[in-house]
Amino acid sequence: MRSRTSRTEQAGAFAAVDLGASSGRVMVGRVGPDTLDLTEAHRFPNRPVRLAEGLRWDVLGLYAGILDGLRAAGRVDSIGIDSWGVDYGLLDADGRLLGNPVHYRDARTEGMARKAWGRVPAERLYAETGIQDSPINTLYQLLAAEGTAQLAAATRLLLIPDLFTYWLTGEQGTELTNASTTQLIDPRTGTWAHSAADALGIDLSLFAPLRHPGDPAGRLLAHVVEHTGHEAPVTTVGSHDTASAVAAVPAGAGERFAYICTGTWSLAGLELDAPVMTEPGRAANFTNELGIDGTVRYLRNIMGLWLLQECMRDWSEPDVVPLLREAAAAPGPRSVVDASDPAFLAPGRMPERIAEACRTTGQPVPTTHGAITRCILDSLALAHRRAITSAQSLADHPVDVVHVVGGGARNRLLCQLTADACGVPVVAGPAEAAALGNVLVQARAHGRVTDRAAMRELLVRTQPLERYEPSADRGVWEAADARVPRR
Repeated sequence: MRSRTSRTEQAGAFAAVDLGASSGRVMVGRVGPDTLDLTEAHRFPNRPVRLAEGLRWDVLGLYAGILDGLRAAGRVDSIGIDSWGVDYGLLDADGRLLGNPVHYRDARTEGMARKAWGRVPAERLYAETGIQDSPINTLYQLLAAEGTAQLAAATRLLLIPDLFTYWLTGEQGTELTNASTTQLIDPRTGTWAHSAADALGIDLSLFAPLRHPGDPAGRLLAHVVEHTGHEAPVTTVGSHDTASAVAAVPAGAGERFAYICTGTWSLAGLELDAPVMTEPGRAANFTNELGIDGTVRYLRNIMGLWLLQECMRDWSEPDVVPLLREAAAAPGPRSVVDASDPAFLAPGRMPERIAEACRTTGQPVPTTHGAITRCILDSLALAHRRAITSAQSLADHPVDVVHVVGGGARNRLLCQLTADACGVPVVAGPAEAAALGNVLVQARAHGRVTDRAAMRELLVRTQPLERYEPSADRGVWEAADARVPRR
């Protein structure tokens, strides 16, 4: 995939390792005064494995894909790694991995919120960490691992992108934007929430020292250089893929914007200068994750296109195009579900679960693949509306436009429905926002871009964007909103 480009003189080359829940890729970005060019060097699958003990990530397979991708990328000025958040690998005293990391969709965290709140009340936990209650959080995973032989043998915990950085360089660190998803960071200070961790019985010495986007992370080890055929430094980026994606939101100077990072998840919210750690924010399940340059990603996690991906897997349907065509022809919003409901977190039987949710709320039950697809997209648009409307009120931060970035920016129907539901224009693109944000942070660290404003100005000038104007009666969406109970 190649984005629109202009002249390439004076451009630096940067490899972005961008790992998603279903695939990984190594992208090469070329950045210069009037150039932001992105090329895919290698793409590889990310196939979680279900073992007797639960759902696990195949991190060795992913690492092999990273090495092959860096070899295909050729000589670059720097390498950066981003991935999903919350999951981790445990190392023993010799630095060896203690088993495949547990997948965040594994059922082991069921009931862990109650266990945590028995030690630290939910109100205090939010007041100290500002992170929404979600069963996938690292905090709950660590409570689920209490008493296990694996955790007892561990001397180091590395979040997923930090684990791969360690394997490439031999250097250990904990990148801050990803660390903020653990529910163990105080977003006001950007340091560990020691009081909460102590009360929860979590040993923060397991974590390596904190790093910030732009920090050097080490150089490739000799055997990695031999495999890839070249040597390059590894630069710390916003290693949580949403942090990198928000860094690549093509907002104009002074623009009042919200963003939706779409893919397997939808992350809908605002970029703020300070966290909003209020009780109403906790009740609305908003999270304060950290972004680059001390910014705060004030957002709500929504299940996202995972709902459609799981339906397609159930239907053995490899092509989304005919589903979207049928969905566009179906009436809507006729039936909607709560796309933020943890009931949709686990894999399997997604069409049945969506039908049951509609039945429970007294709505028409969609039966055809097109009708179910329309239900999913209407539900996502409604969840986007809820999140952005609430964020503006809670943060006292009005917006005039919504930027949709990530893979869902290619879904024209979802973008139009989101504009209709939110009642403001949607600007869609870039689709490869996480990789672009990864590349731009590296480019800035190596002197190719001056600051965050310049990064965004370069995005606006070089990336193809599409604008959607709201075209539906907002009363239709208000009526749909009333049909879905609020948690």
